[in-house]
Amino acid sequence: MAYQRIVDHLLGLAHPDIAQHSQRFFKTAKGEYGFGDKFLGIRVPVIRQTIKQYKTTPLDVVERLLQSEYHEIRLFALLLLVFRFTKTEANEQDNIYQLYINNTQYVNNWDLVDSSAHHIVGAYLEDKDRIVLDEFSTSESLWERRIAIIATFYFTKRGQFDDTLRISEKLLEDKEDLIHKAVGWMLREVGKQDLAAEVDFLKLHYKKMPRTMLRYAIEKFSKQERQRYLAGEI
Repeated sequence: MAYQRIVDHLLGLAHPDIAQHSQRFFKTAKGEYGFGDKFLGIRVPVIRQTIKQYKTTPLDVVERLLQSEYHEIRLFALLLLVFRFTKTEANEQDNIYQLYINNTQYVNNWDLVDSSAHHIVGAYLEDKDRIVLDEFSTSESLWERRIAIIATFYFTKRGQFDDTLRISEKLLEDKEDLIHKAVGWMLREVGKQDLAAEVDFLKLHYKKMPRTMLRYAIEKFSKQERQRYLAGEI
């Protein structure tokens, strides 16, 4: 059976020392954002290499893998979906997108979001209504809110900034540090494409932005500019 064959393959790649490091790195202790997550200890490049062996795996099997208790098996499933999405026709892209949207509770750490949201959600919504991003931006789920902003990376790389700026504004008062970092990162990416667009946004909002968000957004500015923003002197 395809499902068990893939699981057995990934279990065979497990490394206890790497797993222990990952448990700490991804904040799995009680009260932390990754509480309860389990790791096998497989490096990302190894997972990416493994994808090539199972690229024709049926989507129902991929969905089962995405619902695994193990972080790396969920990552494998997401990277496989990304691979499939870029190589397939529109009807299967529909199915991949719906599978993703129906299983966001399993896309539940920052690396899982960041390696998949713009490649699947952003790419799928390129020529469609993007209201789902606004809905996710107000979700109780930290990870759906992060999906909302990271998905806009797809548009930013193509010179479309409205969605990134709109979702960033919605998330200005978010309480989670992982959202502050994500929004700051996406604003920085806007600046790489159109510095004036980022600066205009910052002038309106920088004084009420969380410190981490602002620091990420202005990371590529000159030292003097960064100091002025952080001192509220723009």
